[in-house]
Amino acid sequence: MKLFYNIGIYVANLVLQVLALFNPKIKLGVKGRKNTFAQLKQSLLPTDKTFWFHCASLGEYEQGLPIFEKLKALYPTHKIVLSFFSPSGYEVRKNTDLADVVIYLPIDTSKNAKKFIDVVNPELVIFVKYEIWPNLLSEIKKRKIRALLISALFRKNQYYFKWYGSIMKNALFTFEHIFTQNINSKKLLNTLGYDKVTVSGDTRFDRVSNQLKLDNELKFIEDFIGENLCLIFGSTWPEDDKLFIDFINNSNIKNVKYLIAPHNIKPSYINSLKDQIKLKTTCFTEMAEPTINQSEVFILDTIGLLSKAYNYADIAYVGGGAGTTGLHNILEPAVFGIPILIGKNFQDFPEAVALVNKKGVISIDSSEEFDAHIKRFVKNQDERLNTGQINKEFIENNKGAVNQILDYVRK
Repeated sequence: MKLFYNIGIYVANLVLQVLALFNPKIKLGVKGRKNTFAQLKQSLLPTDKTFWFHCASLGEYEQGLPIFEKLKALYPTHKIVLSFFSPSGYEVRKNTDLADVVIYLPIDTSKNAKKFIDVVNPELVIFVKYEIWPNLLSEIKKRKIRALLISALFRKNQYYFKWYGSIMKNALFTFEHIFTQNINSKKLLNTLGYDKVTVSGDTRFDRVSNQLKLDNELKFIEDFIGENLCLIFGSTWPEDDKLFIDFINNSNIKNVKYLIAPHNIKPSYINSLKDQIKLKTTCFTEMAEPTINQSEVFILDTIGLLSKAYNYADIAYVGGGAGTTGLHNILEPAVFGIPILIGKNFQDFPEAVALVNKKGVISIDSSEEFDAHIKRFVKNQDERLNTGQINKEFIENNKGAVNQILDYVRK
């Protein structure tokens, strides 16, 4: 199986090189990986003590951040290497103060794995949620380096649990301990004979709870909303737009302002979105603050402000679930105690399943359903507040993963 995996890695690398000629995002990753070892050698000395944190993309980074920050504070003399596989993580966080060096993870060949561990020589390795790289993990195991997998989430249709997934299954045994989000993931690991498992929950609960301790003031949003209710559409895709654009254009509700924070902020898409909206619309990149309150729709065509913006929401719609791209983070608005609407495709997200069952989150499948639920929440303040309280309490009751993981690390 290892031979087939290594052949597959080489083929995948060649495919990425070709695709990079046509896809700007893939090109960023291919180009960035060429600089990985030079970045490491420039930033690290052989005598440095290091921690290595790996995240597939931005979502996993946000998930692991509470752990990373605590470890940085507890071990200030250690250097931190932060790696991403996806450009959407690296490009956003390449200048983070958290790490001493931020890199693209090299392609998982045996040669790269040995070279990488030689240069980084970590005392502790933390992978977040998933993305298991057998050659790198094999090298970690050979050198008896501590490695943890945190906020892990497993489903029985994954390759770990298939007859052809032995190399991936064996890679899991590299980890000294795995902290899972739920009991089902623990049970699945147990079926493999892996028993060094703790159900710690999802570190994102701790992450979003910390948001309440931050300064979430955004003056321009306050000016935009005024005395009105605010409905925020977060991380939306075109499939999501189909559910709410007609409502915005035709609802005729006078005391509601709409803030849209699309996942794609390329000018071509933003212009297309503006063309579909009949109400007066302002974009972040072109706003004139003295007149912003005259607009009925605000498009947040920038990154990094959505988690603060949710502080101003009375109701939120979180995107990704109307199509197949994957539901975005519903915990970010939930911590502010507001009702949340999502699309129909949420079954792979445990927090969404739980909150749909608790009725703090509403799953919709049509613009008509969207219309009915929004009007219900707008007209009935008590129902709006009670529904939001379900979400707020859910966050509060599921905190604690960070302390469990840190207690284990410090043993």
